[in-house]
Order: sequence, then structure tokens, then C-alpha cells
Amino acid sequence: MVLNGLSVDIEDWFQVGAFEKTIDRSDWDSLAPRVERNTDAVIALFDRMGAKGTFFTLGWVAERYPALIKRIVAGGHELASHGWDHGRVFQMTPEQFRADVRKAKQVLEDLGGTAVTGYRAPSFSIDTRTPWAHAILAEEGHVYSSSVAPVVHDHYGWPESPRFAWKPLHDNSLIELPVTTAKLRGRTLAAGGGGFFRLFPYAFSRWAIRQVNGLGQPAIFYFHPWEIDPGQPRVANAPLKSKLRHYSRLSAMEGKLERAIGDFAWGRVDAVAAKAAEALA
Repeated sequence: MVLNGLSVDIEDWFQVGAFEKTIDRSDWDSLAPRVERNTDAVIALFDRMGAKGTFFTLGWVAERYPALIKRIVAGGHELASHGWDHGRVFQMTPEQFRADVRKAKQVLEDLGGTAVTGYRAPSFSIDTRTPWAHAILAEEGHVYSSSVAPVVHDHYGWPESPRFAWKPLHDNSLIELPVTTAKLRGRTLAAGGGGFFRLFPYAFSRWAIRQVNGLGQPAIFYFHPWEIDPGQPRVANAPLKSKLRHYSRLSAMEGKLERAIGDFAWGRVDAVAAKAAEALA
């Protein structure tokens, strides 16, 4: 069986892209945190299913919950970077991006006691507007990135990107592992997890992963801890589209995750990146 990459983007319910224009960053520390309890629930789910994964973690979260970072590492999972505070890469200058990447990596490594070699851009925000981003990641010590969504989307997307592992730099071995997509009648469909996994029937995700694995390629799957938390606070003044994306079918998520983990072979994303590096060498 093809080894697929199982990943979790560690951020709290109020830090998501859907609410970035509704909840101000200056208010984050005054809101009820749920990221620690929800991430612990994800760790328990993985333990129950015998799965190991990669936790792409915000430096902002790590700084506030150092014991959580130690539990992730102690569980045999990969600790990787999600940047500092969920700022989109295409809204930063190269200098700001470097500072963000460096700060997050340092805090994560200090708390986790392990090298951090993986990075995922918040909201998959590496695209044609940020041609400098991969070079900075490599210079700052990252071995792979999983920051590109090869789709058309209103929040993100690099539809011209390769769908599977590729080397974005001619003079460095850094690997980019795009989030999974599937092909249907010539169209490229987002199929890598998150809201799509919650909203669509499980049969769609199973078909998509089987399609990718049938090509001999690994799926790169992701979700967030808040997606298994139906009891999280509601943001009443958020746009209707954002609320539908964020809150729909939260109660179904944990059961669907158990089905997906049971149906396919999963592992840490660094293991998938290492296999990809061998294939592209």
C-alpha cells in the first residue's frame, strides 16, 4: 500500500482564515481557547487508530502551550511549522516571511527538543505571488514544504502547480508536497481534507485517495483540531459563507476520520517527503 501523509494544522477556532476579517488578532488572547483540548483529542484518536502524523503547529500556539508540544513529540508524531500566527505568505514581504518562519521554527525546536524540517503555509498561501518563498524556507533549514493547493479557490490556489511532489528550486533539494487533488472529467478537484472532507460524502474522499494511490502517488491529507469540536463558540457576525464553511458537519468529522485512517496506510509527512526525495533524485 502507498504510504499517505496524515497531517493536522494546529490552530485555534478563532485563528482560521474564514474569520480573519471578523476577529482581530489583538483579541485572540481574550477569547476562550480550545486548541489544547482539541489537539489532545486528535492525539487520542491517532493513538486509538495506531496512526502517526505530522502536526503543523503555529508558533503562537506553541508559545502558549509548551506541554502540548512535548506531548506531540512524545507520541511519536512529527512536529512541523505552520508559521507564527497564521499570516498569509502573499501578504508578507520576503523579509517579513523570513522573520515569521525563523521565529516559529526556533520556538518549536526549543520546546519540542527536535529538529523542525517541515513547513505548511497558512491557508496554502504559497503561489505565483511568492516566487521567493521556497528559497527562504530552504535557507532557514526546512527540508520540505506542503504549502501549495493546485486548485482554483477564492482564498488560495496555484492551479498551474504540479499535483504531486516536485522540486521548486534548481539549486536545492527542498521538496514541495501539494495537498491532494483528484481528476474528474478534466477538472482538478480539491480532495485533501479540511472542509471538503467534512462537507462531501466520505465516498468522495475514498474515491479520490484511491485514484491518487492508483497512480502510485501518496495522498497529502489535512484537517484542524477545531473540526472535531462541535461545541466550539459561534461567531455570530461572520459572513454566512464563512459560517457555513466552518461549522457544517463538525459532529460527523471524528467518525469520518476513523474510517479514512482505517481504510488507507498513513504516516508522518516527513516520511512521505523522504520517499519523494528518493524518487526525484
